[in-house]
Amino acid sequence: MSQPNVFVVGANHHVAPIAVRERLTLNPEQATGLQHDLAGIAGLKEFTIVNTCNRIEIYGVAASSDVAAAVQAAFCRRQRFATEEFEQFRLELRNQSAVGHLLEVAAGLDSQMVGETEIFGQVKEAYAAAQERGLTGPVLNRIFQKAFQSAKLARSQTGITEGQISVANVAVELAANIFGNLEQTRVLLLGAGDIGEKTAKAFRSRGAGSLVVANRRMERAMELASELGASALPFGQHEGRLGEFDIVVGSTSAPETVVSAQATTAAMRHRPARPLFFIDLALPRDIDPAVATLENVFLYNLDDLAKIAAENLTARTAEIAKCRALLGGRAEALWQHVAPKLTGGSGGSPGAYEAGRQPAP
Repeated sequence: MSQPNVFVVGANHHVAPIAVRERLTLNPEQATGLQHDLAGIAGLKEFTIVNTCNRIEIYGVAASSDVAAAVQAAFCRRQRFATEEFEQFRLELRNQSAVGHLLEVAAGLDSQMVGETEIFGQVKEAYAAAQERGLTGPVLNRIFQKAFQSAKLARSQTGITEGQISVANVAVELAANIFGNLEQTRVLLLGAGDIGEKTAKAFRSRGAGSLVVANRRMERAMELASELGASALPFGQHEGRLGEFDIVVGSTSAPETVVSAQATTAAMRHRPARPLFFIDLALPRDIDPAVATLENVFLYNLDDLAKIAAENLTARTAEIAKCRALLGGRAEALWQHVAPKLTGGSGGSPGAYEAGRQPAP
């Protein structure tokens, strides 16, 4: 008889390139639909979906070992993604390995940019959303709460975040390397969400001379522009005015590209001798990859920035090992506490467990 287990199934940046991740990532409507799909799977007692630009991971508590396969099948149906192709990139871990993975994710140890702290907030938001809908119970509640404690401990007791790197900082540093002094550059920010705001502030801190914000909600563009001493541009005008800018940052949540190769070609006719630098921080991507083939046009996406950031890891190798050892020990202790709850042994009874989650409304 199959034993109850904790599992994680999904895909992340370690094995799935950006072209695959943008097909796997869930928009809000898809995420809600997947929650309903998973809530109907027999034997799936609890679950939480962690969905970011670098990972789609479903953490669950299952009555038997075949439930993870049902979760994978439901996800692939929802995303219209062939199961055979998904399995080329699949992450699947169980029990203590799954617990340990979550602890490393929350601490930023598993991130593309090791030590970044944005993932901590993303995992907290994912857990809060699942808890609010009654999708978690005594096992995942314990695991996620301890993951957050462990992440804070790792940051305070190791140097994992020393010389902290983020997508925003790496992007701005790259721009500075290409243009030198940023005082004479004109920067267009597409999207005014969290990552866009952080990138805009990073450009401001490095002395960017002119900053323009374009967002689908003009009110939000004007709000961020006012905060930064920048100006706002109606979103529908951005392609027609590309030629006015030196650096274009894409950070929208649009389902398709918002800057085409055709518009970029037209822009370069007005500035043939001046380079145009694109930084695409969105997933799905904002900038048509074909723009990289144009003369004097440079395009960097999330994976490109991660490769640059990886060059800075050498000095922190010892701290990474120290952090991994700390989290590994805590994962083992946590699993020893959680394991009995799965079978109703010491630490939890079957009756109490079954009351832990109600199907999503």
